[in-house]
Amino acid sequence: MASSIAKAPLRRRGTLVSAGVVLAVCGLLTIGCARKNAAPALASEELKRFQGLSGAIAIAGGTAHLPVMNEAVRRISAVNPDIRITVGGGGSGVGVKMVGEGLVDIGNTGRAITEKERAAYGLIAFPFALDGVSIVVHPSNPVAALSAEQMKKLYSGEIVDWSDVGGPKGAVHLIMRDEASGTREVFWETLLGKGPIKSGAIAAPSNGAVRVAVGNDPLAIGYTSMGHVDETVKAIAIDGHAPTHENAVSGKYPVVRKLFMNTKGRPNELVQAFIDYLRGPEGDAIVRGAGFIPIKE
Repeated sequence: MASSIAKAPLRRRGTLVSAGVVLAVCGLLTIGCARKNAAPALASEELKRFQGLSGAIAIAGGTAHLPVMNEAVRRISAVNPDIRITVGGGGSGVGVKMVGEGLVDIGNTGRAITEKERAAYGLIAFPFALDGVSIVVHPSNPVAALSAEQMKKLYSGEIVDWSDVGGPKGAVHLIMRDEASGTREVFWETLLGKGPIKSGAIAAPSNGAVRVAVGNDPLAIGYTSMGHVDETVKAIAIDGHAPTHENAVSGKYPVVRKLFMNTKGRPNELVQAFIDYLRGPEGDAIVRGAGFIPIKE
């Protein structure tokens, strides 16, 4: 996941990038390649399931998932270095395409797969977390709340100056996710009502890249997974409701979505063990630690 503008360059909205190129840009992060001679860690009861297994799992897709995936991989590879797991980003669209074409074992999405995708690829979805999409501004920006109507006007270009919504004098700099992003789709559908987006909005390749861009620009506004919000940005309330876990669960906060792991058909034993681990008690703790809400379906 990007941690600086240099590592996660922004690009103008509308640029078409193939799934392979996106993964090349975002990088394929190999976490589970522990040394063969490394002493195995003491396994929890849930991790003991992996002790008799070997093989590889390839994962790609939604960037909101990365902290959860990486922590799970760290724990699994610590108890069994014979399991090799690679985790890459690229966005939900990349996750669907890669798993559907058999290039990865798990395609992560920050949205539900469509019936068309399910039929075309034979995908099976495994939801594991609830996430709020937080609207974020620079910490120095005095704006602490906006209405859904104001958000539509900001992103359509009807409102172009922060002073029109109680902020400082200065042009609003819009940050978007790219079109492969499930975060973008949920934001656009849920908050913008599929309304128009101003030409020239900057597109960022990951949730982390949005956070970095907004954190470095006092006049920027963007949106990112609730689990990616830190002290470098300020999350604002929408229609009087802050993006908290409580408000996400109750439905008071409007911009929420589920996080999914998706497989092409029934997963093999190793992949199923990984999915079950993240949907079990220890996985729930990892999900909470990443700022999300565990769900069971």
